[in-house]
Amino acid sequence: MSLLAYLAFLLLLGVVAQWSAWRMKLPSILLLLVFGFALSHFTGTRIDNYLKDESSLLSLVGFFVAIILFEGGLTLKFSELKEAGTPVLKLCTTAVALAFGLTAVAARYTLGYHWQICALLGAILVVTGPTVVAPLLRLIKPRRKVASIVKWEGIVVDPIGAVLAVLVFITIQEGGLGQGWDNVAIALVKTLVVGGGLGWGLAKVTEILMVRHLIPDFLESMFFLALVGVAFAGSNAIQHEAGLVTVTVLGVALANQKKVSVRHILEFKENLRVLIISLLFLMLSGRIGIPEIQMVWQKGLLFLVALILVVRPASVFLANLGSNRTTFRERLFLALLAPRGIVAAAVTSVFALQITGAAKANPENETYVALAGEAGELVPLVFIVILGTVTFYGLLAAPLARRLGLSDANPTGILFAGADPWIRTVAKGLVNEGHHCLLLDTRFEKVSAARLEGLQAVRANILSEYAEEEIDFSGLGHLVAATPNNEVNSLAAREFQHRFGKANVWQITPADVHVHHQKAVANHMRGRFCFLGGPRFTELSSFVRRGAEMKSTLLTDVFTLEDFKRTHGDNAMILFTETEDKKLSPVLSGTEKIEGPITIHSLVIEQDDPETRALKKKEAAGGKLEP
Repeated sequence: MSLLAYLAFLLLLGVVAQWSAWRMKLPSILLLLVFGFALSHFTGTRIDNYLKDESSLLSLVGFFVAIILFEGGLTLKFSELKEAGTPVLKLCTTAVALAFGLTAVAARYTLGYHWQICALLGAILVVTGPTVVAPLLRLIKPRRKVASIVKWEGIVVDPIGAVLAVLVFITIQEGGLGQGWDNVAIALVKTLVVGGGLGWGLAKVTEILMVRHLIPDFLESMFFLALVGVAFAGSNAIQHEAGLVTVTVLGVALANQKKVSVRHILEFKENLRVLIISLLFLMLSGRIGIPEIQMVWQKGLLFLVALILVVRPASVFLANLGSNRTTFRERLFLALLAPRGIVAAAVTSVFALQITGAAKANPENETYVALAGEAGELVPLVFIVILGTVTFYGLLAAPLARRLGLSDANPTGILFAGADPWIRTVAKGLVNEGHHCLLLDTRFEKVSAARLEGLQAVRANILSEYAEEEIDFSGLGHLVAATPNNEVNSLAAREFQHRFGKANVWQITPADVHVHHQKAVANHMRGRFCFLGGPRFTELSSFVRRGAEMKSTLLTDVFTLEDFKRTHGDNAMILFTETEDKKLSPVLSGTEKIEGPITIHSLVIEQDDPETRALKKKEAAGGKLEP
């Protein structure tokens, strides 16, 4: 297989794995690992076949990881630390120290390695990382606070683990902490100065360039890719593994400055991240063969069990001992979520290669020779840890979060942009049926009226930074932009596509939908038009003023949509459908058929005449009575 065919096949496998995971609601990384391993096993093709040495692959992996960490840094807002700051600090300091020590001890007594290798393994495996955490968060959809904690830990701990592994390796080279503590201290200071200083400095320079519009729009994406590459490579040239610190600081600094928006860069990097994660996991899992796994699988599984059942829970609970900033349920969830990813695999490969090289260069040194034998087992061992933790946490985390009340299985609640009287009537009807609704409006009197009616409402502009960063959207799966301003509705629908997905952002049908294209808003700037028949804002308002109330009706094979229309005629507007498994969704305006069994939620003006009463009896009985 040629290199071109191999790369094309990797892209195809990546798409198939990601799509299959989306359809089956499984962690995408799990399928990527399985597909990569199967590709290597059944075809005998590995990425190593196309590279002259392992260092080329490690350099490529390092650059990819740097891009992912930079993108992750762009998502870290200091505003999230108002409620998640203390837990994040504890997980990134105390918990890291505990995990380092406990992992080293577990390695010593389950693997039987020398203490030097155990300490190195302990440093490497404190990381979790955005390559595995981000896809799991997308699957789990936890509450805002828990999501912030997990995201911050995953991104911040990655460079911490890499730097810690460097310090341990320097200690090994120097013959022990007693002889090499000064070099360790120098390396730590250089890493912090280079990583923090260069990352912050590049962020300020970039900010100035963007404020003065010195970077043309068409070059921005390429500029940031080049910036990440230069920052990563330059930092590593000065101090080994300082590059990961630099790109993380660079991303965080850019995300929290207020002068220019980096949203468009973040969206580009998010798409790039999916591609990179797919390629990385397929390539790296394909490098591990069955013979390597067979060599360490028994003790590897024992070590894996110790990590999952002892090391992670003990680290989380001990680090948060005496703290009231997290509940027991949140700690339990965090204790059972620590998948390892690409950084662990990449750093392991680097140090295994260096230890083996040191042994070859010093064959008379018995310590190096002994360590080299154990270092040769580290790569398949860490692969077992990655596969095991991704499988365990990936399958457990989502149902556990739902059981603990920290996430919703299928968030289908409605976020309404607007709190006008007709919206309050609709929302109240949905809430009475057990659905979650949140109303946003800038008018104090409308928000107050909504709260007096028992609805959850926030005074905020749907297009504001506050709405994007401060409001908890847990349990919400759809946006219905329903303000009187059609342009605001269109902008809101476009702005929230990245959060809810294009299929789940809706707006009421605008007044200009049938006017000439010179005057109408472009279709690509809008969301999907909701509610059967496409009623406008004024029509909905008038309907509620005439006394319309929300009504839920079960459509079956006996009582169909046609029966419902014949019962209520022009006195009903069908707004939402609800499936048997409680999935709520707005009705697309152009829908022609709604087939049962399904529940429809409608605005209905009740009529009282003999024919209507007879039809209502049939409706109430699920269609069992004749009209």
